[in-house]
Amino acid sequence: MAFSLRYAGRAMTLAAFLASASGLAAQTAFDTPADFTGRVMFSGPERGAIHAGGRVEVTGLGFAPGQQVSLQRGGTPLSPQDLQADAEGGFSFAFDLPPDAATGPHPVVVQAEGPDSAGVAELKVSPQVPLSGAEGFAVNSVKVAPGVYQVAHSAQNGTIFVASAMGRPPEGSSSIMKLDAATLEVLAEVAPGDFGAFGIAVDDANGTVWVTNTRQNAVAVYAQDDLSLVRQFEAGSVEKPRDVVIDAARGRAYVSTHRSRIEAFDTRTLEKLDGFAVESERRGEQFATMSLALDEKAGRLYTVSLRTPELARLDLASGEVKILALPGAKTPSGVDFDPATGRVFVASQGSDNVIAIDGESGAVLFDTPVGAGTLNVAFNAASGQLFVVNRTSDTVTVLDAATGAIEANLAGGSFPNHLVVAPDGTVFWVNKARGKDDPDGDRLSRIVPKA
Repeated sequence: MAFSLRYAGRAMTLAAFLASASGLAAQTAFDTPADFTGRVMFSGPERGAIHAGGRVEVTGLGFAPGQQVSLQRGGTPLSPQDLQADAEGGFSFAFDLPPDAATGPHPVVVQAEGPDSAGVAELKVSPQVPLSGAEGFAVNSVKVAPGVYQVAHSAQNGTIFVASAMGRPPEGSSSIMKLDAATLEVLAEVAPGDFGAFGIAVDDANGTVWVTNTRQNAVAVYAQDDLSLVRQFEAGSVEKPRDVVIDAARGRAYVSTHRSRIEAFDTRTLEKLDGFAVESERRGEQFATMSLALDEKAGRLYTVSLRTPELARLDLASGEVKILALPGAKTPSGVDFDPATGRVFVASQGSDNVIAIDGESGAVLFDTPVGAGTLNVAFNAASGQLFVVNRTSDTVTVLDAATGAIEANLAGGSFPNHLVVAPDGTVFWVNKARGKDDPDGDRLSRIVPKA
């Protein structure tokens, strides 16, 4: 499709752009090229979603100071004619997308001169799903520590745990909080110091909480009662840990690693064990493990790959790994399953959708666009619904797990990041913030259907 654009700065016609480019080519054609080192990012206002007819904010970094830069989609210029990098090698401008801009990724050619180089950046136009269905749910929320990442629920004790991390040591902060699941009252809090808390899971059998220290390449274990430290694994012991899940039946904790591995730990002795290698079936590509979903009864562990459109199903008894393709997924990150039907649900942040597949055959059962930056998904067995957090569009979408139909689309606060479903069907989610003064950021929310 052809873009017809309006600029935040001075307007530029296509003819003027081509004339300028033609003149430059005549003067400098085939001079010494350079490696393309720049980076170009696109976003909507306030780091939000990009929608057809909406504003696009463009930021460039890593260019040579004074370097002339042009951006175009197909034959249509996107950037002002006189765009050049500042003294720090950066630039910014904005334009408006036309109302008929197609949903999906758009390749944008980035050409730099002085020195000459070129690259391709991706501009993603996300689906715009209107808010709906709020009257069917009761939601209450509380502020928690800044930089909240994940939430975990203790069914045995009726408590909620959240992990937060913000900035980097020595100037950063981190927190683990324990709250009452019914009232959201804070019961305990601890600051892990230099070890930031990112992923979190509870082990009710041993009365502990497991936390991933992503930046320090480690994991830690805390007591549920008072959040006292039980064991801090040394920095560098687990490469880039992300999620952690507890397998009470086998006495194991499994940790995804942003790499082609899932690490395993004994939850009683707190020893690190042999983990699992997860290899991509796409030639020359690497599987990068993300969210984890455990089918404890069947002895299966599911994960998705951020780098490839694939899902892995691990048999915990044999160690066998089955890879299933995920057509229509780009940078998948979240996963859950329905043990009654064998369906597996995948949240895909790069393609803004939820995909359901048959866990045995891999057949795609539905593919539903839900918002921008679809990050995590949780199956609610009590209601037969899927709850999905869409980080960039600030929404929580509720789907019929059988059909994929949208039943509600709720305001999720700024950057909803993670969620968990309690056995009674109560859903808890956490969302991050757009800044320290954001009233809708860094919150824990509790949602239940109205009678």
